[in-house]
Amino acid sequence: MDIDFVLAKLKSHSPTFLGSENFSKYAVLLPLVKKGNDIHVLFEVRSLKLRRQPGEICFPGGRIDLQDMDEKSAAIRETTEELGIKNNDIFNVSPLNYLFSPFGMIIYPYVGFIANPEKITPNISEVEEVFTVPLSYFMKNDPKIYEINFKAEPEENFPYDLLIGGKEYNWRTRHLDEYFYLYESRVIWGLTARILAHFIEILRKDEQK
Repeated sequence: MDIDFVLAKLKSHSPTFLGSENFSKYAVLLPLVKKGNDIHVLFEVRSLKLRRQPGEICFPGGRIDLQDMDEKSAAIRETTEELGIKNNDIFNVSPLNYLFSPFGMIIYPYVGFIANPEKITPNISEVEEVFTVPLSYFMKNDPKIYEINFKAEPEENFPYDLLIGGKEYNWRTRHLDEYFYLYESRVIWGLTARILAHFIEILRKDEQK
């Protein structure tokens, strides 16, 4: 092996996040609707018949499929399928920061406006109901944040003898901040709340300029 071989390989390499090829990739849309003179955030309640997270509050979204042109297209497609609307009912779609979930997912969030929200017909196999909350509520009310700590538990045959300190090795503590918004009887939490909080941070930065 010579230096030209190494340089050629490095030149052809496009960097990404190490290990990202093993993550499931999802796209979601944070939908905004006009109600009178106000802007509201639209939420879904997941169908009670779903196996995963039935009855929880979320944004439209799902796994990115091979036929999707990109992450934005996936977010729009999922929204049309879940809310029973057409592509041209969704406009001014903008990206937010994407995030890595500690549970093996990369989420690509977008914000977009939905025209004629009265046309929304939720897909009952996925969506129990939809509701909206004034955007001003989130501008005025911060989420509650609680920390979840993760304990390292190596598998039974882990090679402690290869580590300095062996079984007494001082593993680095990992934690996750969980966000909660409470609105009337609704509990908005998890990744949905985290994406929402990020969106509100962007709006507040603009206000402070």
